[in-house]
Amino acid sequence: MATIKDVAREAGVSIATVSRVFNASAVVSEPTQRAVREVAARLNYWPNGAARSLITNRTQAIGVLLPDLFGEFYSEILRGMDCTARKAGLHVLVSSSHADAEEVLAALRALRGRIDGLIVMAPDLDARDAVQSAATKIPLVLIDAGPGVEGCNTLSIANTEGAHAVVRHLIRLGHRRIAVITGPPRNVDAQQRLAGYHAALREAGLPRVTELEIAGDFTEPSGYEAGGRLLALDPQPSAVFASNDYMAIGVMGALSDSRVRVPEDVAVAGFDDIAMSRYLNPPLTTVHVDAYRLGERAVECLVRIDSEAPEQWHREVLPTTLVVRGSCGSSSAAHPRAGAGRQRGR
Repeated sequence: MATIKDVAREAGVSIATVSRVFNASAVVSEPTQRAVREVAARLNYWPNGAARSLITNRTQAIGVLLPDLFGEFYSEILRGMDCTARKAGLHVLVSSSHADAEEVLAALRALRGRIDGLIVMAPDLDARDAVQSAATKIPLVLIDAGPGVEGCNTLSIANTEGAHAVVRHLIRLGHRRIAVITGPPRNVDAQQRLAGYHAALREAGLPRVTELEIAGDFTEPSGYEAGGRLLALDPQPSAVFASNDYMAIGVMGALSDSRVRVPEDVAVAGFDDIAMSRYLNPPLTTVHVDAYRLGERAVECLVRIDSEAPEQWHREVLPTTLVVRGSCGSSSAAHPRAGAGRQRGR
C-alpha cells in the first residue's frame, strides 16, 4: 500500500505539502494540488483519516439522528443532507433513534469523537431535551424541535400554517363536520398540525367536537383503524384531515373497503405530499413539505455554525404549500393562495 512518503517522492514535493493538500489547506497552489492528487490516485494512496483527525482535530464527518429511516419522507431528507454534505467535503453518519430519549443518548455516545457536528430530527419532546443536555460541546442543529429551544440552531416546518390551510380549504368547500386523525401526543409535528386544525375551526366559527379527533401514530395501519372508527360515528364526518399522508392512505383504504366513495361521500386530505399521494385513486389533496430542502438546509446551517460564537443561534421555518387534488372533489383554480404558502394544482 502506498504511503504519504511515496506520494511526496513521486510528486517531487515534501511530505508536509502532501499533508496540506489532503487537509484542504489554501497554502498549496492549485497546480501543485492537482499534481499531488493525480499521483495519489495513480498510486492508489488513501489518506489515514484517523491520523489526520488527530492533527487537524476534524473528522470531516457529521452525524445525523432520525426518528426513523422508513418511508419517502425520511429518504428525501437524507438525500438532501447527503448531496449537500458531499459538496462540502463531508461524510454523513446516520443513525435511527426512533425518537426514544434513551436510544438518542446511546446514539450520541456512539458518535462522540467521530463527528464534527450533529443534526438531530427530534419531534419527540423527551428526545429533544435529551439531545440538548448531552450535545453542548458540539455544533448542533435540531429539526422539528418546536418553539422554546434555547441555545440551539433549529429548523422546522410550518406545520400549523399548513394544517390551517388544508382545513380552511375543506371548510370553503362546504364541509362543517370535519374529522382529524392526530399523530403521537408527544410529537411536535402532531401537536402543531392539530393546532392548525383547531385554528381553522375557530376562524370559521365551528365548534370543536372531541369525538371527531381520532388518535393515530403516523402509520398506515393507524389511519386504517381510525377510518373504521370514523365510519362508526353517527352522523359521520363529511371530511377527514389526516395529519400525514400515510394515515390518509390508511383512511382511504378503510373507506374503500366499506364502499364509501372518496370524495363523493367523504373528502380526505393529508400532510407531507409524499410521491405516492399523487398516484392514489383519487389523488390526495395534501400539504407539500420540501423534505429534500429540509435536509439541505440542515447541513448548510451546520456548516455555517461558528462554534466559538454560541450567541449566533439561527432559527428557520420552511414554508408549506397546499396541493389541491381530487380527493376533496375540487379544482385548484377555484381557490386563492393558502395561508401555508403557495397553492398548487394537480
